[in-house]
Amino acid sequence: MNRSRLLALALPAALVPFFSPAPVLCQAPPNSVFIEALTWEEIRDEIDAGSTTIIIPTAGTEQKGPHMVMGEHKYVMEYTMDELARLLGNALVSPIMTYVPEGNWGAEPTGHMRMPGTITLPEDWFRELLVHTAKSHAAGGFTDILFIGDSGGNQRGMSAVTEQLNAEWAGTAVRAHFIGDYYAKSNEDITGYMKARGFTDAQIGSHAGLLDTSQMLFVNPHHVRMDKAAPDGGFEGSGVSGDPSLSTAALGEAQLRIKINNALAQIQASLAAR
Repeated sequence: MNRSRLLALALPAALVPFFSPAPVLCQAPPNSVFIEALTWEEIRDEIDAGSTTIIIPTAGTEQKGPHMVMGEHKYVMEYTMDELARLLGNALVSPIMTYVPEGNWGAEPTGHMRMPGTITLPEDWFRELLVHTAKSHAAGGFTDILFIGDSGGNQRGMSAVTEQLNAEWAGTAVRAHFIGDYYAKSNEDITGYMKARGFTDAQIGSHAGLLDTSQMLFVNPHHVRMDKAAPDGGFEGSGVSGDPSLSTAALGEAQLRIKINNALAQIQASLAAR
């Protein structure tokens, strides 16, 4: 018998209710588009009501220089996928994938694997993960499966899996869609946007620089150590390309709006061409 029970038995009956468990309050389902925040019945009801589109987002766990956390892609996608699903109005979001191709380990690691904390998945395993995730959602009742990635190393695998699945699903009600404009077209558009505001290619950079850092400052500034932000990371081998010290949340918000708008336009066109 536990201590609380013994104490309750020793007290006058009038005081015993004080030790009773708190009543369980009824709660409404959360206002979320992420399936991991919903029960299976709530997801079923969403599908029955017309939410037959599921977004499968791919991010990564990779070094982002001395000034930014490893999960930058995930935190950005938490924001953009929430916005995108709500704009579509009939979509839910699968858990964000954070295990993706990031280079190779071994005696001489390549790519981001040169920095501790980075996690890589072989390309063929990554594609298998995409396939099994998509088929799981199709079995659950989703009919439009969208692949969207926030990292360059994810794009080829998502494109190949989309073709593979559509070949298998030919003649059925299910279709896969690779939404590459979220990444490739948006990178071009964002670079143009930044250059129009006077930033140079060297300042913009290609990894953990002005773009990535500005986007993180907007979605979650607690994950940026601006006191460590410096041009090209401040030293050779920092993992930074560009000048993150020039980053602002306002620039990040504008960049993410470009990503969301490009993805939305491609999704709507792909769904219409079904």
